[in-house]
Amino acid sequence: MANLTLVQAINLALVQEMEKDDRVLILGEDVGINGGVFRVTEGLQKRFGEHRVVDTPLAESGIIGTSIGLAMAGLRPVPEIQFDGFLGPAYDQICSHAARMRTRTRGGLTVPLTIRVPVGGGIHAPELHSDSPENIYIHQPGLKVVMPSSPYDAKGLLIACLRDPDPCIFFEPKRIYRAFREEVPEDEYVLPIGKARTVCEGEEMTIVSWGASVVQCMQAIEKSEKSIELIDLRTLYPFDMDAVEASVKKTGRCVIVHEAPKTGGFGAEIAARIMERCFLQLEAPVQRVAGFDTIMPYYKLELEYLPDTERISLAIDEISAY
Repeated sequence: MANLTLVQAINLALVQEMEKDDRVLILGEDVGINGGVFRVTEGLQKRFGEHRVVDTPLAESGIIGTSIGLAMAGLRPVPEIQFDGFLGPAYDQICSHAARMRTRTRGGLTVPLTIRVPVGGGIHAPELHSDSPENIYIHQPGLKVVMPSSPYDAKGLLIACLRDPDPCIFFEPKRIYRAFREEVPEDEYVLPIGKARTVCEGEEMTIVSWGASVVQCMQAIEKSEKSIELIDLRTLYPFDMDAVEASVKKTGRCVIVHEAPKTGGFGAEIAARIMERCFLQLEAPVQRVAGFDTIMPYYKLELEYLPDTERISLAIDEISAY
């Protein structure tokens, strides 16, 4: 076992898959010589060469368009988009082409690519560097959307994405890139796409979250005297509604926590599903703790925007008292 950060776990997954499968290649802005803006791909160009770790121009649409062509030709590209807000210029390529190619060709062509994207706030970055756009891509059929919250999960889920026959978006919560370490097996392993993780078990309430917010949820649970079960979705599409349903039917109460703006966020979809499947077991309305319906603010107010332990604790208290 190695004691790794999230960055190191992702790097290890890439190394092992590139060694195992010479169809895997990385491309993106500064991924080669500089090792990526967060140094996730550090050392990979030196190890595998410029033909497999390719520094590209600053052109997200071109990066993804090229990756789609490479994937259709039989390779397994791993394009990196430097920051979440930069997915916008690549939206057409992702949603009009990568997501639709299997259906468009009636299964004749697939697009096995994994788009790596640092996501979320909390690092005091400038505009367009701290967004949480996951729900835009969850809404697009044909894409798988993954967001781990720990080094162990990151390695196993990334390997699963790299081996998947269809396009995956692998969101990496940048706020916890180096926030903590965790034991990660040095041997390869795969975690199934679409299976949630029960972080801790409880009897009185369920909290559902994903990405960096899982850490704040754990802190709130540790402060609470309630018996709270925490479900980390890990995969956002497809997502493990069965795990959520089983937990909510047991506890009767649910809080959903995510960084993205509240209106139209994925928490609303989960809440609707809970109403459809668990209505008779609910003891209180489902509550959401989310980012505010505004542009992510600059440095001084950034942490006020993000769901923190205090806001989660308040939701726990309110739903307990209902």
